Amino acid sequence: MHIKSQKLMDKSIAMNCATPSATYQFAKKFSHYKDFYAKSNELTFSRLGLGTFNKEPYKEENYVFHYIEGVKQAIRSGINLIDTASNYRYGESEKEIGEALGELFESGEVSREELIICSKGGFIPLCYPFPKNPYVWIEENILTPKLATKEEIELDQHCMSPDFLEYSCRGSLKRLGVNTLDIYFLHNPEMQLKRLGKEVFYEEIEKIFERFELLRAQGLFHYYGVATWNAFLLDETHEEHISLERLMDVAQKVGGKEHGFKYIQAPFNLAKTHAYTLQTQKVKGEACTLIQAAKRVGVDMIGSSSLLQMNLFKKSFTPEVGFILDKQMILKNDIQLALQFVRSTRGVLSGLFASKVPVHIQQNVEIGKIDATPQNYYNLLFRL
Repeated sequence: MHIKSQKLMDKSIAMNCATPSATYQFAKKFSHYKDFYAKSNELTFSRLGLGTFNKEPYKEENYVFHYIEGVKQAIRSGINLIDTASNYRYGESEKEIGEALGELFESGEVSREELIICSKGGFIPLCYPFPKNPYVWIEENILTPKLATKEEIELDQHCMSPDFLEYSCRGSLKRLGVNTLDIYFLHNPEMQLKRLGKEVFYEEIEKIFERFELLRAQGLFHYYGVATWNAFLLDETHEEHISLERLMDVAQKVGGKEHGFKYIQAPFNLAKTHAYTLQTQKVKGEACTLIQAAKRVGVDMIGSSSLLQMNLFKKSFTPEVGFILDKQMILKNDIQLALQFVRSTRGVLSGLFASKVPVHIQQNVEIGKIDATPQNYYNLLFRL
């Protein structure tokens, strides 16, 4: 069944989300940067995006610090892509982004239309302070309101029933203090693959995409996508492999030519280059890498975990890596080199990194002072 959705860039909705003209004007403020912005679906994206994931969420320190000043610094430094999820720090990341955006909107430093704001749904967010009994929380907030059944909840942490995803999206909008998201991602759906089996899994994806098209029409988000960890990067025989071509087939079936499935997220960094190097996807029967598949089916890829949660830096990069990525030797540290690698990759729209420290964000964005690494140099990295 095709879902006929209203045009999402009319005046009433355009005021609530990123627009082509406003994102372009944002980029013009930083015209001294080189190769730092790219177009996608007429929007102008910064080639680096700010992520707000933090590992080990149970640590109390995760609720002592906040991202508010970091978000403001990122935007002031030329980053207009902000990425989060309903479960990051049990919703605290979204709340803090909302506080930062509220301050910037009120001061007039930036407008909502200049920013590309993304969130994700799929993991059960719980809440902060952490509930004394998370099972009771799930019962009261998900099962009793009939957002999902027990069988639809995997490992007490992941759920992708359409009702739950709509609930998650509405919660994200409230915490972020915005009316519309620019991109809403289905978060790690591969967690349900083993339980469902592949054929039933894609049937569930169809139900989800049908709901997503309805939510688009209502103005909850402009585009949607799928964010995975390994699912796009595993061999097709693996039980958790997801076919990008099949996802696109589903999107076209439920949304027609004007469907909103336009983005994917997958990890990409100097240690995990699978999206660029491994042929884990097929399009029209031809094996290809994830980046190639994305281009062929018509979606753009945002690279997650650009710094591999800082695990890239257990030992220093070799001088050869430094020279290839920055032959002018302007960049100051390996973190900048790692981000230079991601933003220089053809087929990766933007690379996400997480930081709460304003001065670190300023340093990271300094890669905009130099050109992206030329393709002939970039490919030398894979011969080292």
